[in-house]
Amino acid sequence: MRASEVERAVRATTGLASALNLAVDDARIVCNSNKLGLRLLPCDVFARVAYAGQEAFDSEIEIAQRLAQNQSPVASLEARVEPRAYERDGFAVTLWRYYEESSDKVSAGDYAKALERLHAGMGRLDVTVPHFTDRVTEAQRIVASHDRTPRLKDSDRELLGRTLGSCSQRISERSSPEQLLHGEPHRGNLLNTTRGLVFIDLETCCRGPVEFDLAHVPESVTEWYPRADAELIRECRHLVLAMVAAWRWDPDDQFPDGERAGRAILSALHAGPPWPTLDVLV
Repeated sequence: MRASEVERAVRATTGLASALNLAVDDARIVCNSNKLGLRLLPCDVFARVAYAGQEAFDSEIEIAQRLAQNQSPVASLEARVEPRAYERDGFAVTLWRYYEESSDKVSAGDYAKALERLHAGMGRLDVTVPHFTDRVTEAQRIVASHDRTPRLKDSDRELLGRTLGSCSQRISERSSPEQLLHGEPHRGNLLNTTRGLVFIDLETCCRGPVEFDLAHVPESVTEWYPRADAELIRECRHLVLAMVAAWRWDPDDQFPDGERAGRAILSALHAGPPWPTLDVLV
């Protein structure tokens, strides 16, 4: 979220929480990228804030509720209010349970087991979400538009466009099982809580092979994940690098230090395989 809008978003969120009878004396910024994350005190609620009309909160809430019902490792919505997206002063807000993070290190094996449990729970859900190729198509639109990526060099634009198209086609041609996926289960969307590992940010959910999700995690984690197709993971990793690079060059992207990350990914793509994981580059 743009820095100039953060103060207004905080006021809208604290006003909303107070109207819902949640005690709020303080709002601490936990994270700010394309969405703003706030810890509200003393009610101890985590609020996710976006510009109204630019979020997919309704789908995220439905998926989170259904995954919680089948004991999947996901963050819980705040139980003291109605589980829905609220709008106030041009912002959309969802309210979640706040989790204290453990200081213990997350092992690759535990990370893989949590992701396997998440996939098992997601595999039992029948919900309408985009296909991973829909996300690829949006990345292609960004790359193809000089207005949306004005600072992208022609050689880099050609590389990203070619990579997005060819990788997506090769992945789609494989006869791999597809299911509901998290979409971006990288370390930034995994909380190490005192009650165990839980995944957050489910608005990126899509359909595709589990290897698409595995392309977002460290190499050591994929080694612990059972029955994954190593070759398909490498292909998906190549695709994900190109997708993330495209998003980082969008001027509307609010990822912290996004241009530096975009340059690092482009350098890796130009260098060629083996493809590094996102945690190495970003």
